[in-house]
Amino acid sequence: MDFLAPVYSQYPIEVVSAEGVWLTNSRGERVLDLYGGHAVAGLGYAHPAWTAALAQQAQTCNFQTNAVAMAVRARAAEALVKFSRLPFASAFFVNSGAEANENALRLALRRTGRTRVAAVEGAFHGRTAAAGAVTWGAAAKWYAFPRTPFDVDFIARGDTAAVARQVTADTAAVIVEPVQGLAGAIDLGAPFLRALRQRCNETGALLIFDEVQCGVGRTGHPFAANLHGVMPDMLTAAKALGNGFPCAALLLSAALSASLTPESLGTTFGGGPMACAAICAVLEAIESQGLLARVRHLGELIRARCVTGPVIAHQGAGLLVGLRTSRPVKQVQAQLLEAGILAGGSSDPQVLRLLPPYILEDEHVDMLADALRELPP
Repeated sequence: MDFLAPVYSQYPIEVVSAEGVWLTNSRGERVLDLYGGHAVAGLGYAHPAWTAALAQQAQTCNFQTNAVAMAVRARAAEALVKFSRLPFASAFFVNSGAEANENALRLALRRTGRTRVAAVEGAFHGRTAAAGAVTWGAAAKWYAFPRTPFDVDFIARGDTAAVARQVTADTAAVIVEPVQGLAGAIDLGAPFLRALRQRCNETGALLIFDEVQCGVGRTGHPFAANLHGVMPDMLTAAKALGNGFPCAALLLSAALSASLTPESLGTTFGGGPMACAAICAVLEAIESQGLLARVRHLGELIRARCVTGPVIAHQGAGLLVGLRTSRPVKQVQAQLLEAGILAGGSSDPQVLRLLPPYILEDEHVDMLADALRELPP
């Protein structure tokens, strides 16, 4: 009997171990992981420095409350702010991307005293009350709360003319994924993001970048904000931030950071020493191994070599890649898995989504290209 709640559609594979970019299934077969645990395993599996950092922290002190100062927590905050290469002033650590988005929205509503939030069509921001409210299609599919905590306006994706209509003096915040993940790796682009920034400046709304999936190196830059040259008031990060250890962060501008007071935000497990040790190890590895440049190179290689077989076009940025297929992506996924390659889907039934570890090698891209070439168009 299976005692797990039956809430997930699952790929037909059981993973028993993993190393580098390879998974081993229950039959002892190796499978190339181009899904990265849903964009989480940026460093891949069994990364020696990450593993050692967690082991050392577990032996030193595995947990302590935020009411007690810890050097590892301070180091993680400093490392993340500096890694961003953006003028953020502080980091607030939480446990998940949805929780980071909840806190960002709450700060915006409190700071402005307004009651509306704008989001973008196609967005996914989480399954909690506020994050779910700004997730496109949630109300029709799974949002079960009797009412949303604020009114929401959805802006048509990429429609700069609609920004002025949808973002008004009543808007507390605009929340946006600079590169939409679940929607199928859709890069919203600098012109649209700049239009959001300008309109927020005009109306006094706060701009929130949800970089839970596209951040922490996924685009080949620290964040997509760097890629597009647009500075948000707040930025949320998770997934690759811990390489599998649950953690997330909300990065805050100097003005928002200065507005905080003791007890204005809180969390039990966010900022725990194990999570902070993982964050430090991830950021150090990205920098020391030159993984940002590697992500850019690999992204270009995939786009150059993998439009073949059933793939007719590509989209996205860095290693958040959408490969548009000529037939249903579920068929392509299944055929790739038969060939020993795990890839992801998206809410677009004809976009294959790739979210591989940053340590991927050129030969792995060639494996994907060869496998796609062998598939029926």
